[in-house]
Amino acid sequence: MNKINEGLEGVAIGTSKITFIDGLNGTLIYRGYRVEDIASKYSFEEVAYLLLLGKFPEPEELILFSKKMSEARNLPKWAYQIMDFIPEKASYMAALRTILSAMPVGDNSYPPELEEAIKLIASVPVIIAYLFNKRKGKQFKEPDMSLGHVENYLYMLSGEKPLPEKIKLLETYLILSMDHSINASTFTARVVTSTEADLTSSIVAAVSALIGPLHGGAPSKVDTLLAEIGCIENAEFTIKQKLAHGERIMGFGHRVYKIYDPRGAALRSICEKYKKFDPLLQLGLDVEPIIVKILKEEKPGRDLYTNLEFWAAAALRVSGLESGLYTPTFCLGRIVGWSAHIIEQAGKNRLIRPTILYTGSIPES
Repeated sequence: MNKINEGLEGVAIGTSKITFIDGLNGTLIYRGYRVEDIASKYSFEEVAYLLLLGKFPEPEELILFSKKMSEARNLPKWAYQIMDFIPEKASYMAALRTILSAMPVGDNSYPPELEEAIKLIASVPVIIAYLFNKRKGKQFKEPDMSLGHVENYLYMLSGEKPLPEKIKLLETYLILSMDHSINASTFTARVVTSTEADLTSSIVAAVSALIGPLHGGAPSKVDTLLAEIGCIENAEFTIKQKLAHGERIMGFGHRVYKIYDPRGAALRSICEKYKKFDPLLQLGLDVEPIIVKILKEEKPGRDLYTNLEFWAAAALRVSGLESGLYTPTFCLGRIVGWSAHIIEQAGKNRLIRPTILYTGSIPES
């Protein structure tokens, strides 16, 4: 009889050179580099190059890669026309999925190529920014080809050149979000790729997986938690009340990490640096040790430490993003990881086809 691992937890589906996670020791490595060592030192483009191509770019390689990224921001006219017809009731994620699914696929769509990945990576911020401005009744600012990937995204959202601090916060968060080995959306992308589907189809499938609330959407709930706490004096009472009512404390605990999330640690250091920009940012710094202490007392042995989402909420908010944009913005980073996994899967492909044990009735012979 086959062994059952519900949720495929602990089951390896293959090998990868992209990302390594050691949850017991709080380790996350991109292509041989610890994320905390590179997240605030390199640009979005440099780390994207690392994940996609396996090494950091030389200066001339970075110039060429950045040029391709900026040129790919020019969406065709029909893409904007489709966005104009998408009802506002559709979420940003659903709208993003629709536009990406309409992107043309060439005759030789498999195996996927780097140029296809660059096109989709560059398209996502333009799609989100256009939809945001349209729904707010604001004039959309065309992409500025002279700006970096993250700076251009913030520029298109607000119509103004963003402060360097806002760029750094968001860029660090997106780098930390780029990949996390095999998770629900990345696994979905690999499964679809294993059928020899095109890269766009695999990305659309990954976006669909991310729409589920168990995978995406947690940072906005951290904002709600901090707003409920209000001030440091209310932290202990608020948290204990929530626990007494069986509520989950958002931003704490992770299925993989049994100690502090290394991504959260890296982002926390940046948040500490820019705490003057937002009162909730200072509140988060103040209440974090209090919440960790309460969780240790109330839920011993559960290892509920601060995760990426707790500090992601701060980074996204200080960068000027509304909570409805949190999950779509996460896609700006994670689409790089998805693309890297898709290309790797196609390079050594075998159709992913697990089994399931039947527990229904059997007709009598």
